Amino acid sequence: MTKSHNKKRNVGVVYELLLRRVSECLVSENKKEAQETLDILSRKFKKGTNLYKEFRLFRALAKSQVSDSETARAILREAKGAAIRTDLKSLEKEKSSLIREMNYKLKDSNLYRRYVPDYKTLATIQTLLNDWRDQDDTNIERIALYESKVVDHLLKEKDSLDIENQTNPDIDSLVVKIMTEKINKKYDKQFNSDQREILKLYAFSGTDDDTSNKKLSTCLEEISKKSLRDIVRLKKSTSNETIIEKISSVKNQILLESKRDIDDKKIVRFLTLIDLCKEIRESV
Repeated sequence: MTKSHNKKRNVGVVYELLLRRVSECLVSENKKEAQETLDILSRKFKKGTNLYKEFRLFRALAKSQVSDSETARAILREAKGAAIRTDLKSLEKEKSSLIREMNYKLKDSNLYRRYVPDYKTLATIQTLLNDWRDQDDTNIERIALYESKVVDHLLKEKDSLDIENQTNPDIDSLVVKIMTEKINKKYDKQFNSDQREILKLYAFSGTDDDTSNKKLSTCLEEISKKSLRDIVRLKKSTSNETIIEKISSVKNQILLESKRDIDDKKIVRFLTLIDLCKEIRESV
């Protein structure tokens, strides 16, 4: 790429680097550092910031997929207009603040060395955004070349993640993916949406912030209450002595199950409990 490209000031690249750090921290069960990184992502890329607007431009150009050149060109025109309207002074100030926080709070010597998929595409997009804003006639040839490359990228088939409707772009799905893979590997289990929510809460429990721990405990408590209600309904609907006997045993286990000192095995028991309750609801 050109000498004008700076990885540390490329919003698309930096965002990917931070996500990959979260992933590595979760895999190594370093929840504290994962949460610190997520805190930076949540604060610095929140709606209304110039970093968030720049990130949206990157996602539109890097992740969108269209079927014809006319639509691709239309996206390019809209992106160019948005880029030119950017409050560049404020954006650069926010980028500098983000870099400082990444350097001094995370203290990760490998942060900028991590592999980023589609790095060349993200670098092309950043250079194109810079050239659009500069409006320098000497860059016309490069602008034409890079616009053509971005159009080709928009037309290319890709596995795109729709982040627009997520509360926390990319983060929730990443956390659930990592934790699901971790539990799947140990217990060979598949999960529904309720179970994935438990995994997400479990991923961020045990950090210095006690809020995550409370949310997880509350969630598990609700599961216990729902399970007991399902068991009561089953008991009323059956006259099978064997089932009734089993119901009492399961009920006692639920009542005795602690919502504290949570580990992988305890989480698996609650995931199994959700499956059991689903079967009960379908049978009643």
